[in-house]
Amino acid sequence: MLDITKLFCSIDDFWKSFKLHCYKKQIGSKSSRGPNSYLSMSEIMTIMVLFHQSNFRTFKHFYFYLLANYSKEFPKLPSYPRFVAIQKSSFLPLFVYLHHCKGKVTSIAFIDSTVIKVCNVKRSYSNKVFKNIAKKSKSTMGWFFGFKLHLIVNENGEILSFQITQGNVSDINPVKSLTKGLWGKLFGDRGYISSKLFEELLLKNVQLITRLRNNMKNKLMNIKDKILLRKRAIIETINDQLKNISQIEHSRHRSPANFLINLLSGLIAYCHQKKKPSLRIPKTSLLAC
Repeated sequence: MLDITKLFCSIDDFWKSFKLHCYKKQIGSKSSRGPNSYLSMSEIMTIMVLFHQSNFRTFKHFYFYLLANYSKEFPKLPSYPRFVAIQKSSFLPLFVYLHHCKGKVTSIAFIDSTVIKVCNVKRSYSNKVFKNIAKKSKSTMGWFFGFKLHLIVNENGEILSFQITQGNVSDINPVKSLTKGLWGKLFGDRGYISSKLFEELLLKNVQLITRLRNNMKNKLMNIKDKILLRKRAIIETINDQLKNISQIEHSRHRSPANFLINLLSGLIAYCHQKKKPSLRIPKTSLLAC
């Protein structure tokens, strides 16, 4: 599990500065309906992030574990149903904090998408939570019902950009918005092959490098680019850790809002992970690329 004190201090420092800025831009009354929460927003965000590095498979069991063992750290913990109700208020702070946790842009980046299933594809017609929101599509692993998470990471395993789309959206569609503010070389799989996309990214000082399809003519490639293209598995490892350690994918969601909060908390938990997949490329090699 993550260091609770260190994580809380990081989140609390962010929330104090964000709250002042948010209230200045807020339109209308600052009051909210219903009883006020005894937990601070920093505590709510900390609990949500802790769950995704706790090895518990369900948030309910994790919350009862907190009630039994962390009463000193969180002396004002409400009941489980009450916390589920108030956690929805943490969506915007979690979203902004995730941007705050993003890594530094270097000259090397890797892009990929991963499937986020919300239920078995055979039960998609009876799923009421994500009706008209999630979509059915087909990946290399077969048909699925849900969404796609699009990620760009650097060679140190740090998240640079992210976006969630419906499952039937092409991998190429969100690339332009994902690469905003990036520069250098971007390595992807064959799903990103597009001459139009290559030219558009090149104008933004981003060189898209992908493997060739079997029916395409062979082209000369820099030996360093060829080696880095083979290291593209780093982002696939990150996707695997997000699903199996941070648990961003499961079929127990009861609302789209909880789905998004679960996803954001999982990504933040990964950003605070001490050891991330890394290529360990010397700085001299980066400058020479």
